[in-house]
Amino acid sequence: MAQIKITQIKSRIGAPAVQKRTLDALGLKKMNHSVVKENTPSVMGMVNKVHHLVKVENA
Repeated sequence: MAQIKITQIKSRIGAPAVQKRTLDALGLKKMNHSVVKENTPSVMGMVNKVHHLVKVENA
């Protein structure tokens, strides 16, 4: 499958707890931290929940 690179570009401070848990589930620890994940429907669903906090690009 295709892989995507997810980078946290905004702070999690002030975000609801469910969005903080979603960032944790994606493996994002702090600002400008990036992870490479498979482009699956479950990962894209998590990205859509926090789309305003992350940047997504092809890996």
